[in-house]
Amino acid sequence: MSSKQSRSSRAALRPRRTLAFRLSATYALVGLLLVFLATASLYIVLRTELDRSTELFLADKLHVLGTMLRERPDDEDALHEEIELESAARRYQRFYIRLLDEHGQPIMTTPGMAEQLDIAELSSRTRGHAGHPIAMAGRHEQPFRVTTAMLAVGTPPTHSDAVQIAIDISQEEELLARYRLWFWGILLTTSALFPLVGYGIARRGIRPVEEIAATARRITSTNLRERIESEGYPSELASLAGTFNEMLERLEESFERISRFSADIAHDLRTPVNNIRGEVEVALARSRTADEYRDVLESSLEEAVRLSELVGDLLFLARAESPFSELHREGVNIGELLTKVRDYYEALASDAGISLLVSDGAQQLNVELDRSLMLRAVSNLVSNAIAHTQHGGTVTLAATDEGATIRIEVFDTGIGIPVEALPRVFDRFFRVDPSRSKTSGGSGLGLAIVQSILTLHGGSVEIISQLNHGTCVKLRMPALATQ
Repeated sequence: MSSKQSRSSRAALRPRRTLAFRLSATYALVGLLLVFLATASLYIVLRTELDRSTELFLADKLHVLGTMLRERPDDEDALHEEIELESAARRYQRFYIRLLDEHGQPIMTTPGMAEQLDIAELSSRTRGHAGHPIAMAGRHEQPFRVTTAMLAVGTPPTHSDAVQIAIDISQEEELLARYRLWFWGILLTTSALFPLVGYGIARRGIRPVEEIAATARRITSTNLRERIESEGYPSELASLAGTFNEMLERLEESFERISRFSADIAHDLRTPVNNIRGEVEVALARSRTADEYRDVLESSLEEAVRLSELVGDLLFLARAESPFSELHREGVNIGELLTKVRDYYEALASDAGISLLVSDGAQQLNVELDRSLMLRAVSNLVSNAIAHTQHGGTVTLAATDEGATIRIEVFDTGIGIPVEALPRVFDRFFRVDPSRSKTSGGSGLGLAIVQSILTLHGGSVEIISQLNHGTCVKLRMPALATQ
């Protein structure tokens, strides 16, 4: 087994995850990520602000002590209150200050500082970090933020004293610990809640898709009347449902046309075959003279020709609708083309007492098109016009340059077409006369062939008719001028 087949086999064995599972998993992951980022950001901001608050407190104490030593160096009562008494008045955020003279001997110390901090470690840790708070653990492992600074004494300064300050930040750490606890609690709660909420949202979101799928499963070749009720759907799915319904309408119309087409083919092929069979059976029923056999053969030949033309028209339509059909374009003078059609049908028109005319304006038009196909299209229109125009009538061929397009017109003064029949005149095998006789419109493929030829040229066909006043057929195609 090749590696490609092996991968295909493994892919087929893997369980396929549903769309609801994928959506709910995506919702849950995105939700958890957003909650994590939000809470982590808040935690970082909170910690930063607490650290900044502590640093500002230490800087403020240094500023106060520096001011006192510079302006009131002999005011021991104020120093005593600031260093030894203020900290004792605090219940939670305790701080400790140690004032050293220029020789490193302690002048004043906050009571209890030695019991909370290792003074030697404090001195060694803060040496070289004057004015910069650093973290340090106390004797009972409580967290401290400590700093040191050299402060000038007197004005002008006579010497400098050292100040060591430590603040207990246990309350801040406990606050951050509680926040972290809440942080993990929120994450655990959302990790359980988000998948459930996401699954509910996903199921509700894909319910219209499931309804569309259910409707599609009910559609068969014999049941194309199903439609999706898109009321209440989101705009995207409502658009999808509308497109799906339009597709079903086109399919239903195509199936109906195919059914009618099949029935018409069966009818039109059966008639000449039955005629040939009937005439041959009658001829063989008993001995005939040579003239009688000749009549039978001539009649059978007429039906065979009719059958051959019908099959040829059907094959042409099939080739015209093929996506691989190609046009053999060449430079064609429209006036010459119309004149050629008139010359071909002039005898037929004369026998029917009909005037067949070509307008003068067509002589100056030269266009790139498939000559044989356009001859067939115009010939079909002229043949129909002669067949449906009374004695003394007129059939006129004209052409006009419309700039981007060329318009060829075939209009007659014949019996016209009923308004209700106009939408179907280009359908295959459609005849205005329901009797479907040989003299009421041929095989009913003429106008369908005209439409196919114009479609191949990138053009269109328009028909205008009024009962007892005549019919005008307009062929429009892109004006590809000859070189």
